[in-house]
Amino acid sequence: MGTFTDQIYIDKVLQGDTNAFAYLIDKYKGMVYTISIKIVKDHEDAEEIAQDSFLKAYQKLETFKGESKFSTWLYTIVYRNSISKIRKKNIVTTDIDAFVLENHTTDFEFPQIEAIKNGEQKKYVAKAISNLKEMDALLITLFYLNENSVEEIEQITGLTKTNVKVKLFRARKKLFNELSLLLKDELNMIV
Repeated sequence: MGTFTDQIYIDKVLQGDTNAFAYLIDKYKGMVYTISIKIVKDHEDAEEIAQDSFLKAYQKLETFKGESKFSTWLYTIVYRNSISKIRKKNIVTTDIDAFVLENHTTDFEFPQIEAIKNGEQKKYVAKAISNLKEMDALLITLFYLNENSVEEIEQITGLTKTNVKVKLFRARKKLFNELSLLLKDELNMIV
């Protein structure tokens, strides 16, 4: 009965009776607000989204084909508006690692990695790299072993330049920790 009643009011609105839309607003305003508040978690934003969603539904009512329930169509509008609101509100932040990277050279933190050249040391580095996650191992391999620049790694991976720097910085830390563990284990075996 609800879907049939909705269609009656939709038809009235499409025939020019703009006041008939008030029935649809009254019927669905609670759930429209509930959906938006669950997503944006801010009462003012949720109210704004609810109003915008009803306005958009009214403006696009002629596109409603009746293939689904009106409520489903309306809630889809609310959901999309809510997601759009969140995306617009996302603040661009800079990770502390990005700040550090911009203020230091690429080999500032762990110059020991650059110093590893002979066979025995390469064995430990290879073992440490094999213990890293795939992306960390890839970045270390591309930058240190293949000697690719940050720009080349950016092109290879599709990551942004800043993201490459941050991930490379973190990968170096992880590599250093892995090397420390390996060398500690080796020392324990010797002693």
